[in-house]
Amino acid sequence: DSNDDIEDVSLFDADDDVSRRSKKSKIRHPVASFFHLFFRVSAIVVYLLCELLTSSFIACMVTIILLLSCDFWAVKNVTGRLMVGLRWWNQVDDDGRSHWVFEARKVSAQGSKTSSEAESRIFWLGLITCPMIWVIFAFSALFSFKVKWLAVVVMGVVLQGANLYGYVRCKVGSRKNLTSMATNYLGRQFLRQVRFPGFWKPS
Repeated sequence: DSNDDIEDVSLFDADDDVSRRSKKSKIRHPVASFFHLFFRVSAIVVYLLCELLTSSFIACMVTIILLLSCDFWAVKNVTGRLMVGLRWWNQVDDDGRSHWVFEARKVSAQGSKTSSEAESRIFWLGLITCPMIWVIFAFSALFSFKVKWLAVVVMGVVLQGANLYGYVRCKVGSRKNLTSMATNYLGRQFLRQVRFPGFWKPS
């Protein structure tokens, strides 16, 4: 949208003093880490087992959508801020213009980030893996002609894909074009192959 504006702001650092005292290898927010995976994994499990648990499609659909909605809200507003210091949202100003806002926690005075490495791994693993599983479910439902499940699967792809896209934009920089980043990466790999052709040859 041409009317969309993008701005970067710094995440409030109210818990910086507490995070400096914690080791990076430890999980400092076990409850947030648990719920970061609980809702999205539960939605996948219910989708896989719903036909065995009940014959009611409506009950399964409502349960899965509720779990996906809870996951979307929790990841977008809570676990992203606590586990990796990132947050994103959209707001509309008085003129009706849409603004995408991407927050990133400030780096501490010692120059080290306050995020735990263990929590960061959990966050990104769950954030990336689960949308890929829903994409697989989408193709499976499409090719097996399970049309009634297609809407549920698309909901999973959209909600979890939106969080993935938002946090990737937070991570790499809101003003960077993701397509150009991928092109630059492929270009570097090509130049590396041209510069060191023997590296790619089998021994």
